[in-house]
Amino acid sequence: MAAARWGAARRREQTAQQAEFSAFVETTAPKLRRTAYLMCRDWHLAQDLTQTTFAKMYANWGRIRHTANLEAYSRRVLMNAVFDQNKRRSTAEVVLAELPEGSPQRPDDTTELHVVLLQALATLPIRDQAIVVLRHWEDQSVEAVASTLDVSVSVVKMQNARALTRLRALLGQDFVRI
Repeated sequence: MAAARWGAARRREQTAQQAEFSAFVETTAPKLRRTAYLMCRDWHLAQDLTQTTFAKMYANWGRIRHTANLEAYSRRVLMNAVFDQNKRRSTAEVVLAELPEGSPQRPDDTTELHVVLLQALATLPIRDQAIVVLRHWEDQSVEAVASTLDVSVSVVKMQNARALTRLRALLGQDFVRI
């Protein structure tokens, strides 16, 4: 009799945890997917990385569900997945002897602007991409980015400044200031 009550209580607890996780996924999936897309520029890979993030979180949900900031935790898991994917993919990249001709002109169309910005972002090292995306697209504080990437605040500031300098040099002086 006691075992049956314990089993029923356990099933209710599992159902409650699954409902919490489902609600968390519904609210955070679009933002995580967008962040993943900005990092890899492929919607299908972004979806895979988001699903990998949620799978890792689900495996530990009982332990992490009471974490103070689950969104920050999910961003960190996502960034680790992006970095892991980048390590696996790096051998398949095609290296060009010279950059393609033409410098980006000031695009009038929003879509063109996004394409140019994503292409410029892709030229940065993966860690710099993560800092720029989290810092400027996700509007995270320097401290939050440092915590997400497990680096010091000074590293975030230094790499952010270096990345923005590279982007400005690549995009030119006439490009729209964001």
